[in-house]
Formats: sequence, C-alpha cells, structure tokens
Amino acid sequence: MRPTSRVKILLWAFGVAFVTGLLGLGLPIEDYYRMARNAMRAHPPSGDIVVIGIDDRSLEQVGSWPWPRTRHAELVDRLKAAGVKRIFFDIFFNSPAHRGEDRAFVDAMKRAGNVYLAGYSATARVGGFSEKLPIPPLRAVSRLVSVNVRYSGTMSVRTLPYASNIRGVTTSSLAATLANVAGPADIQFPIDYAIDIERLPTVNAAEVLAGPPGLAERLRGKDVVIAAASQEMGDVYYVPGQGQVNGGFINVLGGETLKEGRPIDLGWLPALGIGLLLAAINLLARRRWVGRLALAAAALGVTIVPCIAEMNLIFFQVIPAALLVGIVVVSHAWAKFRQSYKVRGNINALSGLPNLNALRGENVPSDAVLVAARVRNFAEISSALPPESERALINQIVSRLALGARGARIYQGDEGIFVWTSNAEIAGADQLEALHALFRSPALIDGRAVDLAVTFGVDAGSNRSLANRIAATLVAADEAAAEGLRWKAYDPAKLADAEWKLSLLGRLDAAIDSGEIWVAYQPQLDLASGRIVGAEALVRWSHPEKGEVSPQEFVLAAEQHHRIDKLTEFVLSDAIKTAASFAARNVELDVAVNISARLLEKPGLVSLVRRLLAEARLAPERLTLEVTESAAMTSGRASIRTLEEIGSLGINVSIDDYGTGFSTLEYFKRIPATEVKIDRSFIASLDRNASDRVMVRSTIELAHSLGRSVVAEGVESREVLTELTKLGCDRAQGYLIGRPMKLMGLTKLLLEDHKSSAA
Repeated sequence: MRPTSRVKILLWAFGVAFVTGLLGLGLPIEDYYRMARNAMRAHPPSGDIVVIGIDDRSLEQVGSWPWPRTRHAELVDRLKAAGVKRIFFDIFFNSPAHRGEDRAFVDAMKRAGNVYLAGYSATARVGGFSEKLPIPPLRAVSRLVSVNVRYSGTMSVRTLPYASNIRGVTTSSLAATLANVAGPADIQFPIDYAIDIERLPTVNAAEVLAGPPGLAERLRGKDVVIAAASQEMGDVYYVPGQGQVNGGFINVLGGETLKEGRPIDLGWLPALGIGLLLAAINLLARRRWVGRLALAAAALGVTIVPCIAEMNLIFFQVIPAALLVGIVVVSHAWAKFRQSYKVRGNINALSGLPNLNALRGENVPSDAVLVAARVRNFAEISSALPPESERALINQIVSRLALGARGARIYQGDEGIFVWTSNAEIAGADQLEALHALFRSPALIDGRAVDLAVTFGVDAGSNRSLANRIAATLVAADEAAAEGLRWKAYDPAKLADAEWKLSLLGRLDAAIDSGEIWVAYQPQLDLASGRIVGAEALVRWSHPEKGEVSPQEFVLAAEQHHRIDKLTEFVLSDAIKTAASFAARNVELDVAVNISARLLEKPGLVSLVRRLLAEARLAPERLTLEVTESAAMTSGRASIRTLEEIGSLGINVSIDDYGTGFSTLEYFKRIPATEVKIDRSFIASLDRNASDRVMVRSTIELAHSLGRSVVAEGVESREVLTELTKLGCDRAQGYLIGRPMKLMGLTKLLLEDHKSSAA
C-alpha cells in the first residue's frame, strides 16, 4: 500500500473523529463506556453528607407539595436539635408566602445559624427563568449557594460548576460548598458517578418531622441536604448508569466527588492527539513490530488507561480517539485485503503467470503492438492431464513464446490464450513465422509427445481501449485459424461493421418511421391464363450511407431478438393497402406476406390482420400469409390454432419453401394450408433433373388431392415454365416473370397486363 494512500486514510479518519468530538456525537457511546468503567470501580460515598428526601412517603404523610414555610421551619428546628453541621435547601424560595409563615421560617434560620438556600442564574441555561433567588427576608438570615446545572439534550448531567456568577457575585455551588472547595465561576468539574448513589445516607423528611429516637445519632455532625426525592416534584435529570435522579442527589454526588479531590477533565482533544500519533505510527512505520506495538498501546489507551485515570479523578473522552484508531485499522485492513485480492485476482492460480485482468490494468502505450497466441487444442490437452502436468505444459508453452516476446511480460488467459506487448520490429511477419515454427515440435509431457496447434493474432496499435485491443488480437487469432493461416493482423476496417451490427436493431425502428424501409413486390403468374394475378411482398432497406441492406441480415436479427412485430405490421399494412388500391380499379391482385413463426406463438396476430383488412376494405381471400415448412413442422398447438383461425377468416395460408424440411404426410395433412410453395432448389433444374421433376410432380398431385394450390418459386427459364405448366402447377414466380419491384413498377405491369387481357 502506497504511503500517500496511508496518509489519506489517516487524514480522513482524523477528520471524522474530530467532527465527532466537536459535535459531541460520541457522547451517548461514551456514557455507556463510562458506565462499564464505573461499575468496575464502584465505591461508597464518604457518609459525611445526608440527604433529607422529600419523597412520596413524605408527601403522603405531611401533605401535598408545596409545603407551608412553617414545615420548613420545623425541619430546621428538628435538624438543629439533632446537631447537624450545616443545613442546605436544594429547594427554591423565590416567592413570598403568608407573612406569618415567612416570619416563622426566618426565626428558625436565625436560631440555627447554619442554613444555606439555593439560587441559580440564567448562565446555566436551565428552564425558562432568568434567575431564581430566595426572597430578601430569607436571604438576609441565610447563605446562598448556586445549584446551576449544565445538561445535554438528553437531560443527562456530566459536570457541575465550582461556582456561578449571580448578580455579579461569585457564588459557590452547592457541591463545592459541601466539600469546602473554592473554585472560579462557571468552571466545570466532572462528577464521579462511580460513587454508588444507592449508598448515599438518606432520611425522608417525614421521619425528621416525626423525630424518632436515634435520629440525632444518625445526623449529628453531618451536612444535610433537603431536596426533592419524588419524580412528581420535577427537577429530574438523567444520570449515566443510574437512570433518572432528582437534582439534589446530583449536587450531593458532586460534593462527594470534590471530597475525594479536585477532578481533572481533559476533554477529548488530548486523547485524540495521542490516538492520531499511535495511528500514524501504525500506518507509516517501516517495521511491522513497531506498528503492532503502537496498535497495542492504542488498545490499552482505550480500555485500561481510562480506568486507571478515573481512579485518580482524571477524566477524558476516548470515543473520538477510538473511532480514529478503529477507522485507520479497518481501512488499512480493507485496503490490504483489496490489494491482496486484486493480486490474487490478477494471477493464474495454476501457473502463477499474470492473467488478462492484470494486463487490462497496465498502462500500455497506444502505439505498442499487442500479440496473442491461442493454443487451439489446449482444452483438449489439459482435460487429459493432472494439474502438475498441466503446469509443465504451460511452462513449455511460455518458454517458447518468451523467445518471440524478447523479454516482454507474458499474460495468460483461459483456454490456452497468451498475450504480450511488443513493437513493430519484433512482432513482424518473419518473427511470427519463426515463432510458429517453434511449435511444430511437440511438447514432452510425462514422457508423451503432445502436438500444439497455435495461431497468432496481432493488433498493430490504436487509440481504442486496451480491453478492445486484447479482444481484437483474439479475433485475429481465431480468423487465422479459420482461414488456415499461421497468424493474422486485426483489420480496423471491421470495427465499423461491428458497430453497425451492434446498432442494427436500434436503427431498424427508426428506418421504418423515416421511410428507409420499403416493400418490394415480386409478381406471380397464373399458368392457366398467363396473367399476373398476385405478388409476394418482400421487405427492403435502403440505407442512406450503407446502401441496400440484405434482408437476411436485418430480418433474421429482428426475429432472433424478438423485434419482428413492428416490421411485420409495416409489411402487412403496405401489402393490404396495395391490394385494396388495385381492387378499387377493378384489378384483382392477391398479395402474399411472410409471417415469422415467432408471431404465430403470440396472441394478437389474428386481430391485427382482421383490423388491417377492415381498414383497407380488402376481401380476406386476396391475402395469403406464408409460413415456412420448418416453422409449420415445429409449430405448437397455439401456432396451429392461430393458423386455423386465420383460415376461418377466409385468408389463404401458404407453406413456404416446401421440400426443405422433413415433414411427414400425416403432418402435412394437419397443417391448415390452402397453398404449397415449392422451394426454388427443386425448380431451378426441373427441366434437366429427373429426380427434381418427380418430387415436383408428386408434390403437385398431393397438394391437388388435398385441395391446395401450388406455387413454384425461382423460375428463371422458359423451359422450366413450360415444364411446370405440363405438371399442372397453378402459379409461378421468379426472375423470368419479374424481379422484385417497387409499387410503381408493379402497377404499370398489372395495368398493361389487364389492358392486354381485356383487348
């Protein structure tokens, strides 16, 4: 893997980790990770702080909230009598009550002399209030502590301030006051949630008011915090690992944390910096053991080091650093896997030679000559050899090719293909002839002589893609084998023909719409009357650049790729309209149209023909649909039903190219045809070949016995025409009668024939 690629991985991983730390995206995961560490080092609180909880039981026994100030005064007196050290209210008294109640509360606090009341300012961004402070009479006889809390969008609290700025005065936080620790305003310290909140000394407020025996022993000399302990009273936050907790308990945990010492919060940047250093060493170290050592250090830094640090009240976030290291490790491993997979994918597993995929990945100059050797009988030979022997065979082939490759790297493809690059001088005709001569001697494999049939293909260089050039050399090698040559160079002129064939079907539909596709008509002669009575519709394509395109080329392609429908509809429509136009002039003309066997298997052919006949107002008996004998033979039941339905409309059905198939007499009887068209191969030498004459005579007799007429195609001499008349053939068509012509020529021929018949 290149150093630049490794640096890119490192920078990309650092960017993702930095954004994660900056936006706090990893905090939820950090909480879960810290919860696991807290569980490992869970420990009890100091026991110096007791929570007087206003819980559900207190609300039931004393009354619903808020309580009158006289109850708070009673609480202060009870706690004073119990000998507590300090009394903290994590409850707000920011609005006046009944005058007598406030007076009773003021007097109780005066008697105690050690009461702290809660306040907070808007700097904590809590709730919708800008400030909450005790009313002046209460504030005059107490001390103020800040209960500002900073929480996240999930209402989770991770830190508390040492102090807050309230009305321009630095006010110590409740947590810092409990621990007797001073600190600057709005500087946060992390809370040690490894302190077990379940083990905080807690007494419910109702019990204090009842004054049971032994209460003084439990509270004497302690700091007490009177706080909400019921979910119904609000002031609820989420504590990682503890669930939902009232705010007073969080302040007590903060005080317990400061009693252990001043915690240090390093945040996420230092850990990220160390992670970046270790990841860089892992990626860029030249010695593998150094990289592994850095990775091991990173693993310890994510797992063991945070636990040890937090035992000493040093807190930091590890998720951004862990993310950075994780991305680097995974990306590096994936890149190495892809590289090794690519190498394995570019090597022939048997021979160890680079394959054609490796060649396609090379930067081969456009003027370099590509040479391909194809061992045509390689598959036959290798199928009879064990793997070790096949490897020996490949080694012998490559050793001979290396003499012609002149040190060039040889790439092995499947089925006996070998390719290399060369230049025009080395890959000349003499060199290829000499190289071919080396393979005249058989290869010796396991003591057996094995003949190798090798041909070569050459691509002399072009700006085409390397994949196309490789394919060109293989095409040239195959053509050399087919033509009996030792080697052959690829002809770029064939590229245009290949592109034409690839786009032929796409051009066909456009050619129909633009008028390039047209219908030619070959006349049919009635042998009894000597008149032109019909014509076969033949499709033609006049391309503006390529000229006349062979029907065999585009019709066959349309059939094979199921694109024959539109072409057939075009020819049918033109033929029916042509016959209808002659009928309007009182000239009878039968038209015949070839139908693909694929259309017989599709629904809709019959409805299409019926519609076109109706639109043109042409009698059905003027139309003949031709289907080849081989297609008729292989037609399934659906095709037979289609032919029967066509016949039921009065349309003629013709078996085209009769005699070229292998139909039986029984099958011939089953085809619902009204006409048989004898193939031109039996007509051309009818006057000279006795066997053809016997075949034609028997076909005519059989067709007439079944009530079918006979058409002979390919008539090119008057002698054949005379012979057909003697044999009783009904119609004939061919170049003697008339070449396929445009409608104008057919019209002229028919009208002249019609006039002469009338005369």
